[in-house]
Amino acid sequence: MKLYQTLENQIKKEPNYVSDNGEVKKWVVLSKAQNLDEELIELLLQDPDLKENFFIKVKDVMVFKQSLFIQFLEQKNYLNDSYTQFKNKVGLTIGNQYLKQRNEVSLVWPFKDCVLEGGQSREEDKREEIFFNETLAQDEITELFDPKVLTNAKRIDQNGENNFDEFNRNENGTITDNLIIKGNNLLALHSLKKEFAGKVKLIYIDPPYNTGNDGFKYNDRFNHSTWLTFMKNRIESAKKLMSSSGVFLVQCSFHQYAYLKVLMNDLFEKHLCDFNIQVRHPDRALTGDKEFNDVIEYILIYSNDRNKKMPFIEEQKTIDDYNLQIEVDAEASIEEIQCGSKNVKVYLPHQYKVVSIPPSKEGLKKISIRGSIREKNSSGRFFVKYLEKLSGYPSGTLFKVPDMGDDSVNHRYFYSAPEGNKNGGYYQGMPTSSEFTKKQFSNFYNFEKEYNNVSKQGGVEFRNGKKPEELIKFLIELFSNTGDIVLDYHLGSGTTAAVSHKLKRQYIGVEQVQNQIDLIKCRMVNVINGDTTGISKDDDVNWQGGGSFIYLELKKYNQTFIEKIEAAEDTAELLRIWEEMKSRSFLNYNVDLKKQEQHLDDFKALSLKEQKQHLCELLDKNQLYVNLSSLNDENFKCSEEEKIVTQDFYKIKN
Repeated sequence: MKLYQTLENQIKKEPNYVSDNGEVKKWVVLSKAQNLDEELIELLLQDPDLKENFFIKVKDVMVFKQSLFIQFLEQKNYLNDSYTQFKNKVGLTIGNQYLKQRNEVSLVWPFKDCVLEGGQSREEDKREEIFFNETLAQDEITELFDPKVLTNAKRIDQNGENNFDEFNRNENGTITDNLIIKGNNLLALHSLKKEFAGKVKLIYIDPPYNTGNDGFKYNDRFNHSTWLTFMKNRIESAKKLMSSSGVFLVQCSFHQYAYLKVLMNDLFEKHLCDFNIQVRHPDRALTGDKEFNDVIEYILIYSNDRNKKMPFIEEQKTIDDYNLQIEVDAEASIEEIQCGSKNVKVYLPHQYKVVSIPPSKEGLKKISIRGSIREKNSSGRFFVKYLEKLSGYPSGTLFKVPDMGDDSVNHRYFYSAPEGNKNGGYYQGMPTSSEFTKKQFSNFYNFEKEYNNVSKQGGVEFRNGKKPEELIKFLIELFSNTGDIVLDYHLGSGTTAAVSHKLKRQYIGVEQVQNQIDLIKCRMVNVINGDTTGISKDDDVNWQGGGSFIYLELKKYNQTFIEKIEAAEDTAELLRIWEEMKSRSFLNYNVDLKKQEQHLDDFKALSLKEQKQHLCELLDKNQLYVNLSSLNDENFKCSEEEKIVTQDFYKIKN
């Protein structure tokens, strides 16, 4: 026992081997030993007792007794703490190996080919992540992804909350109602697949950033591998809902930007762009735990359409940018020269002048020939090929070239570089081919002021992660049209749903955390009743209220027991829940019920936290929610109301 204590004390000197609650990450140590990690070996050599027991000297070289050390970790009480011993007694091992030791497969990241079932709800914070291997656990994954029974359906409009009647559908039979769904978002996405596959135009998500401080925790916090698996499973499912020209947007911080971009490059056919969004002022005061001002967030933009391109922004043309006019001296002696096929008129500097004109008249815009204009613009190419090479004319000479451009003057006035300037240029007339001019995108946008004013939007307060309606409006208008379907399966405070509602898009929002569901419902009721915050007063919105949405939940089964377990305050209450679990829940298939009963004293000896963890592990995670295939199974006690809404949603005839 002394050697065990010595080993634990030495290992705790390395912070990476210690969890937030002060316990040694035993399986991390085991993995390091299996990989002959230099950091671990150096740490062991620093203690004379560990050096004596786990190393042998060969010709002045200390050789690590790897097999002995691993055997010590696996077979001795160092890993067999009271809880592990208890789990072993009731059957929560496979082939006498603990699940965390069965790490035979590792591709790119350890869980890449697995399905991470865990969601985000607070009731799941304390339980371990559940990974299903896509090959070895295919039957479990199939059952996990089975569409779920729907419950607690309500239609909410200006008359308040109403009992569900039926879904509205278009001529193709597709649901046209706005939907807010409570439940695990991975399972909700699979439940949406039959009805909405190939029909969603825009997916925007603002997932947890995995900063360690964003509340996205399971045991300690998500590491990169687990977070990537979480994201991959859900993005792959959501992709199946996208239309052929659909666009997928993910907002993130620097913490996961690089990892996420590599993942999405692998999942999508076309990377369109990354937007850099300024969300804070560079001069803001830093909090004590910050080493630098983190003022930028990123929006990654992807599509499965290889021919998809970033759209142009169309702006209404205005005289403000075209306020110049060329006035030629009536008595000027005009020279005419040949430039290619064009007869070019030449005006010396004293023969003309450039004047400002009133806004009511059409004008010209002065453009310098520099940068990409020299080669990518027809006027630029003409200037470079002919005019730039002319000699014998004073600086500032004007050349009038006929039949150029699609503007109101149908010609270009070119000017040679003025005295002391490097570049010449030309005067462009206002476009006449459209009432709008097209402008290419920048990949940087400053929404810092909008972020500063976001707290009261929608009439609900959401401390961390609330996005300004102005930002979401910019994205929705850019990548969708009126009537298109917008999906957000990390709905948070409901900004995407609120903006979509005001912009007359159909929306589907998914959220699992109950306090956020409460915020979303409150916010959407405010929107329906004429919310005046956010984008409501924009001239192109002028929101007056109206519309409706349908609220739905995935019907819980074992999930109900998890919530009861987490709420329990003592062992006696947990034992009462266990009695109910034996008669009504679905237990993990490899649990020996008799042994569990025989070892109740061992259970009582555990800490309350370990007792809760154990009861959660006994539950079959495939049965957290009720599968559609069990709709008429008496064991699940689905009500008539639940059968009606579920059959209507999935278009199942009675």
